[in-house]
Amino acid sequence: MKLTGEETPEELRKEARAIVMRQLAMMDRSRQQLIDAQTSRGVSEDLAMEMVDKFEKAGLVDDEKFAASLIRSRMAEKPISRRGLARDLDRKGISREIAEEALAEVSSDDERRAAFELARKKARSTEGLDYEVRRRRIYGALARRGFSPDQTMSAVRAVLDDNDDSSYYT
Repeated sequence: MKLTGEETPEELRKEARAIVMRQLAMMDRSRQQLIDAQTSRGVSEDLAMEMVDKFEKAGLVDDEKFAASLIRSRMAEKPISRRGLARDLDRKGISREIAEEALAEVSSDDERRAAFELARKKARSTEGLDYEVRRRRIYGALARRGFSPDQTMSAVRAVLDDNDDSSYYT
């Protein structure tokens, strides 16, 4: 329902509540995402924050759990660096303190492993291409996911120059 501005306060609350419920039915959302979803549909920011506060008190909105869950799923599905994860958390409105706490769970080994997995995946998809083209594409893919130049070069060397993958983890 698009708000016209002629709704009663009770109708506005009902619609704000319905928006939050629909958003949470699809997937977990951060506090800021829920506020943004409401305000983009014409709900005032004060009412949007009030509604999210109620859901937070009920335990249905928790930015700490959301951040931890997002990191786990991203690391499992799409190899990404800590910097890339921090960028994603920031885009979703997670505070810096909560993001740093959640990112502390990602070890440098996890990050290295993620870089290697992405490099290996890109190496498979670029088989048959010129060595320099493969190197450039793999490097670009890792850089776009926020891996540092050192991590990127190590992973690229491991998948293109070294047939023994185990040397990357030593």
